[in-house]
Amino acid sequence: MSQRWLITGCSRGLGRALAEAVLQAGHRLVATARDPAPLADLAQRHGDAVRLAALDVADADAADAAVRLAGQAFGGLDVLVNNAGYGNVNSVEDTTLDDFRRQIETNLFGTIIVTKAAVPLMRKQRSGHVIQFSSVGGRLGAPGRAPYSAAKWGVEGFSEVLAREMALVGVKVSIVEPGGFRTDFAGASTVLEEGRAEYDAVVGAAARMQRDYHGRQPGDPARAARAILALAALERPPLRLALGSDAVAAIAQAERARLAELEQWRELSVSTDFPEPGRPFR
Repeated sequence: MSQRWLITGCSRGLGRALAEAVLQAGHRLVATARDPAPLADLAQRHGDAVRLAALDVADADAADAAVRLAGQAFGGLDVLVNNAGYGNVNSVEDTTLDDFRRQIETNLFGTIIVTKAAVPLMRKQRSGHVIQFSSVGGRLGAPGRAPYSAAKWGVEGFSEVLAREMALVGVKVSIVEPGGFRTDFAGASTVLEEGRAEYDAVVGAAARMQRDYHGRQPGDPARAARAILALAALERPPLRLALGSDAVAAIAQAERARLAELEQWRELSVSTDFPEPGRPFR
């Protein structure tokens, strides 16, 4: 069954791979990017199945216009994918407040802005699926990537709330958490700063690892696109879906450590309750 999609950040990487897969599968797509010129070949190859839109995700008017385009061209919107984002590497101390704001504006507020543009249409349809791109960095703090992790943790919390609300009107929400994929994310899209010596063991190591990792990541963007198509076809999709063996391993390890710490400090944690009748006050 053909679906109507809107994807942000289609000019490269996972967004581009997903846009191509969506169209090849026979779906219709509003493909967006800050500069849609690199998407012209999609329109040439797929004709009326695709519409191109300029979209800076931090621009609420542009987000509203992209959603309206889906409604006008295709009669509605079945799948929204908030994919656009980026992340630089530097220490907390050396990342400027302006850089924090820019990264959080794109990665978190961009997701909120585009989601809010689509919610009224999906509510009226009483159907739809919002797919939010988070990251492994949305489940565990990534050294050297404080703005990115802060934003992606925000995406996770926002999307959990959204899922509970939208379930009441028949709209599904999923969070995808990619690990390392062979895209430009680790290349020209990222500013890598090794920073000062005091933080080299984590920040400098993260920058060097990313340079060395580029082109050797385990994740295949085309396979990720197929996984997201499968996710969008599910009647009861998961709230969270990790993408890649490295993502699964890292998230599982982090969750085990988090649960172990919770249990280790359980007694101190519960000591803050008012005492129950019959239980001695500690």
